[in-house]
Amino acid sequence: MNGPKEANVPINTIQRLSSRSTGLAGRSARGFTMTELVVTVALAAILGTIAAPAFNGMIATQRARTFAADMYATLAKTRSEALTLNNSVTLQANAGGWMNGWQMLDANNNVLDNHAAATGVTVVGPATVTYRASGRLPAGVAPVFVISTTSGATVHYQCVSVDLGGRPYMTATAAC
Repeated sequence: MNGPKEANVPINTIQRLSSRSTGLAGRSARGFTMTELVVTVALAAILGTIAAPAFNGMIATQRARTFAADMYATLAKTRSEALTLNNSVTLQANAGGWMNGWQMLDANNNVLDNHAAATGVTVVGPATVTYRASGRLPAGVAPVFVISTTSGATVHYQCVSVDLGGRPYMTATAAC
């Protein structure tokens, strides 16, 4: 007969104790108060405002890198096409400059590839790049493309250059 002490307590007393413990405490555990919600939203807004300028710079840097990578890949593809076709292949800017896109043309001016325009990018470079059938560039000055994007007062640069052997190179500096 020496069971738990609870056995000697009447059942209705146990029910009253359990209903008291779930009363007020049960209601406050169901969610957030309006004050807690307002404070959390205010802190998130402040942190977002502080982080936005850093994201703008990162986006501008990535935009320059992406455009430079596209230019690098297109130059490599142009060289490959010249070797494959055993003929000259020219890469030229669309009307308005390199930021408006470019076309790859074979010796008969047939379009082999076309690249769309990019927004927020400035490109300084030669009007055309022509690869000979050997995959090399004609003797002279090697082409250099300076790609820039702006974030506030900061300018982000990428450089794509091609040696006379025809190989493109990409660096993250303004001076190529």
